[in-house]
Amino acid sequence: MNITRENLSDLDLNIKVEIEENDYIEAVNKSLKRMQQNAVEPGFRKGKAPLALISRKYRTSVVADEVQRIINDAIFKYVDDEKLDIFAYPILNDEKNSNLDFEKQTTFDFYFDAALRPKVEIDWSKIDIKLSHIKVGKKEVDEQVEALSRRYGKFETPDTIVDGAMVYGKAEELDENGEVKEGGLSTYAMFNTADINDDDIRASILGKAATDTLVIDAAKAFSTDTLVNKFRMTQEQAKDFKSKIRFVASSCSLISPAEVNEELFEKAFPGRGIKTEKDFRKAITEQINEMNDEQCKTVFSNKVYKTLLDNFDAPLPEAFLKRWILRNDEKATAESVDSEWADRYLPSIKWELLQNELEKISPIEPTHNDVVEMVKKILTDNAEHSGEPVADPEKREKEIAAAAETIAKDRNNVSNIVDRLFSDNLAKLFIDQLKPEVEEMTAKQFAEKAAQI
Repeated sequence: MNITRENLSDLDLNIKVEIEENDYIEAVNKSLKRMQQNAVEPGFRKGKAPLALISRKYRTSVVADEVQRIINDAIFKYVDDEKLDIFAYPILNDEKNSNLDFEKQTTFDFYFDAALRPKVEIDWSKIDIKLSHIKVGKKEVDEQVEALSRRYGKFETPDTIVDGAMVYGKAEELDENGEVKEGGLSTYAMFNTADINDDDIRASILGKAATDTLVIDAAKAFSTDTLVNKFRMTQEQAKDFKSKIRFVASSCSLISPAEVNEELFEKAFPGRGIKTEKDFRKAITEQINEMNDEQCKTVFSNKVYKTLLDNFDAPLPEAFLKRWILRNDEKATAESVDSEWADRYLPSIKWELLQNELEKISPIEPTHNDVVEMVKKILTDNAEHSGEPVADPEKREKEIAAAAETIAKDRNNVSNIVDRLFSDNLAKLFIDQLKPEVEEMTAKQFAEKAAQI
């Protein structure tokens, strides 16, 4: 066997593999012998057919299989031995390999096309992006205090509809005569009295029995979003809906907000030992800051990612890459690859090359242990917020560790966690490299800025 390489350009290669008969004959003969031992041929007992007969019938296919195996092993070993940093793997040159005859030939020449990865350099000095920091105001803290009070409040099922109650029942569209419209809206739905935009309609409903039948001017009472989310309409239906609805209430529920005291502090932040409302609000501020920082880092990372792609100027073996895509994507055509090249394929190829360079600076892909630790944290937080007493903390810790290990073994179970850890690692790498200026802004300003990406 002989392998040679021709450099067609700075990146494109042609690899020639020459196979002689002595490279495969021994393996072919052994395969034919094994086939003879198991063969059942007309006129012969099992395993007694002459080897010459078996060879005539099967030699060509056996030679083809064995040569293919040798070729595959040889080409990948050659790439490893020569330390060729190539895209994906070599692909057969169909034009040069079109005249192979495994029945008549004893020597074979195979030609493969391959392409080297270009040298990629990241110039951090060309990236000037600020890292946002959202100022947490009293309004945001007040809203979170209210949300936590409701989350840990008392669940009730009042006999009458009261302000803030969730009302459940069946909604039916009425015609102009006040009768159920044939083919009209008919669905089980729910709404909160706070969803009602018209004060008079809300006032007419409050105090009604939880099982009363209500007639509501839906377009006047509810927003389009409420009709879509609570009454299961499409956007188009909700925009054009002008009818009244008969709502046959079946029940209503109400969560009475919890008092802002030590009991709420412990439920919201278990184990923190918070005693005062001041410290409670401080913990909330820290929590909001943590969530805001995650959003700011995500937006920052997305901007850096986009800038890196825009600044990418390394040459690429486009013709080879397009051929490789066509070989490996059954749905792709030459026309679709060309039309989607700039928006779909090119960014992913650039990012793969950039990520390889970034990995040299600091690992980005989460390890199994990283995932396990994150799952343990989530399970621990859930257990602490469940409010259930823990008789044996050490036993629970071991149970959580075992559960986390089991969950993390299947990446399908933890794909969101893997993505989050990847994003965290990437943001940290970008921040470490760029040391960006931090700019403070309100939540509204940040939302407007993020929408521009």
